[in-house]
Amino acid sequence: MARYTGPAYKKARRVGFSISETGKELARRPYAPGAHGNSRRGKLSDYGVHLKEKQKVRFMYGVNEKQFRKTFDEASKLKGIHGTNFLRLLESRLDNLVYRIGFANTRRGSRQLVNHGHVTVNGKKVDIPSYRCKPGDVISLKEKDKDLKVVNEALEKVSKRVEFIKYDDKKKEATYVRLPERNELNADINESLIVEYYNK
Repeated sequence: MARYTGPAYKKARRVGFSISETGKELARRPYAPGAHGNSRRGKLSDYGVHLKEKQKVRFMYGVNEKQFRKTFDEASKLKGIHGTNFLRLLESRLDNLVYRIGFANTRRGSRQLVNHGHVTVNGKKVDIPSYRCKPGDVISLKEKDKDLKVVNEALEKVSKRVEFIKYDDKKKEATYVRLPERNELNADINESLIVEYYNK
């Protein structure tokens, strides 16, 4: 299945969840898209609840179904809580970290930055959005790209960064210092429902 390239707000409204984590998508119209989106009252089945939770996370990180399932399976082989490990692996994707740093306003924008070869990891260009970063990795922009207008505009809008990323404003680079704790990630996600969805 091809990657969805339509309006992100429509996807957010479909699952009733802010995939940008800002709440902007649901601020004006907190109901499903379409002519009857505001009048639907149907109760979801158990399967529907589990599927919706999976879609929330998949849409948020901008991952296709195949990548999503592969990451889920990888998380099952790690020590610790399966659901938490899964979210940590998703957070460790390069496109997500570029977004968390503030080089782009959206994950879609950060994925484009990576795809176009503007991003480096430990001084080497990496143009694979799904590249898995490890604690200690230094993420930056190529020297000639550090003054990109789109990047500077995005950085100006950053008010707060996550604790597991240390940013150096002078060098315009960040260090992924450690794996995130569960309480540092989105509290509106119930990852146990995703585990149940795939384990059925």
